[in-house]
Amino acid sequence: MFVDFDGTIAVDDTTDLILERFADPAWREIEADWVAGKIGSRECLARQIDLVRASPEALDALADEAAFDPAFPAFVTYCQIHDIPVTVISDGLDRVAQTVLARAGVDVPVLANHLEWRGGDRWRLAFPYAVADCRSRAGHCKCVALTQTPYAMHMLIGDGRSDFCAAEGADLVLAKGKLAEHCRNAGLPHIPFADFAEVHTVVAEWIESPRRRPRAARPPEIPVHAPTPA
Repeated sequence: MFVDFDGTIAVDDTTDLILERFADPAWREIEADWVAGKIGSRECLARQIDLVRASPEALDALADEAAFDPAFPAFVTYCQIHDIPVTVISDGLDRVAQTVLARAGVDVPVLANHLEWRGGDRWRLAFPYAVADCRSRAGHCKCVALTQTPYAMHMLIGDGRSDFCAAEGADLVLAKGKLAEHCRNAGLPHIPFADFAEVHTVVAEWIESPRRRPRAARPPEIPVHAPTPA
């Protein structure tokens, strides 16, 4: 099971919180270029992090303030009890995700862009999970995580643009926000959700189904959205 971080586990986009508080306002111009498709998220994030001026203590303090979905820790515990591996995959910042998850009492692998302290108040971003031929030019190509991890089933839970490509290769997609909109527009089967209380319900019903199939798991009030037959 692969879970996005910003906007999915974390209530807000934590990278935006950092930029809003600590970066030169020019970060918004870079963001506009990314939204317009002129640059990929890798270039966008690298240039934006170069504009951040914050001590490690100040940055970590902001991460300590970031709100997370209160139902997520119980959901992870449930998955662990049932031997379902959970991996956080993020096109955001590893230091922030790890700080928030530690505060939530959650111990799971985190695959994200690596935030490096350069001394003083300067930072740079490394991309250990980028690939040269990523069609979305992402800092973290989530498609690779899905295709190269030997899970029996690849479930994706996410909310944003960094999840679009990965959703096409997942066996089951739980989506909200821009990811849900993308799935609807692209005709990708998915289960909409609002929070991890609903995700917990979907996964629990799937686990308890005698045939353990995703389509047997959907509760009536959270239907799977699929393409309309021609």
